[in-house]
Amino acid sequence: MKHLSRIYTALLLVFLFAPIAILVVFSFNDAKSLSVFSEFSLHWYRELLRDSETLNAVRNTLLLAVSAALISTIMGTAAAVGMNRLRRKYLLLALDTATNIPMINPDIITGISLMLMFVFVGRLFGAATSLNFGTMLIAHITFCLPYVILQVLPKLQQMDRSLPEAAMDLGCTPLQAFLQVEVPEIMPGIITGMIMAFTMSLDDFVISYFTAGNGFQTLPIRIYNMTKKTVTPKMYALATIIFFVILVMLMITNLREDGDTRELRRRRKAARVAAKKEKKKGNET
Repeated sequence: MKHLSRIYTALLLVFLFAPIAILVVFSFNDAKSLSVFSEFSLHWYRELLRDSETLNAVRNTLLLAVSAALISTIMGTAAAVGMNRLRRKYLLLALDTATNIPMINPDIITGISLMLMFVFVGRLFGAATSLNFGTMLIAHITFCLPYVILQVLPKLQQMDRSLPEAAMDLGCTPLQAFLQVEVPEIMPGIITGMIMAFTMSLDDFVISYFTAGNGFQTLPIRIYNMTKKTVTPKMYALATIIFFVILVMLMITNLREDGDTRELRRRRKAARVAAKKEKKKGNET
């Protein structure tokens, strides 16, 4: 049984990562072929650096992803703090349901509904163009918010509620207690939520396609437009760079969370030792 589980795990890993491995290998292929590896070369990486339209799409994508991640992280953290302080269960249940809708709703439904809303509002105010960078940013914030909330809210629920109260008893204002006590405690959740928001925004195609205006093209839309003709291996090179950047970010996040977990365990252990010493002193007296 143990051997079967190992074989199953190995097959699952091969199924998941074989396409990525092929993409990485053939990004260093000197020829255009995706079936014959001629020789190792950085030719397609050099071609990528010469493609101004693709680099402009990358710049637009990064600008959109960073902006959406930062804004959704701020808004999502504020929303999670508000939800954590709710005492009426039916309100919390309603907000949880509303938070899950953008994740459960199909992307094509979200994209079309947002596009119709933007066009309606644009015509209502007499705008020349209803769709632009701003509409894409609002759309990305909309579907990134739930991921931030779902990362930050559990951290708030795990935190000792007496910590901010103790800080305010010692003279902190509510804002100082939040920034100096609560934020450091929930920082792993905030960072994880921001990285997830960045990744989701970077990856999105369907919603971006429906809410994009003329003159602003993200990388997924650029690749989709290229498929109408041909996708050159320089896209493999770009995908390889993006893959390793995301991989490094995830590794840093996991290492940070492991470090925070070890530090928390060390603090708890020190607190238990100190409590035992105090108890022992009390028994002696």
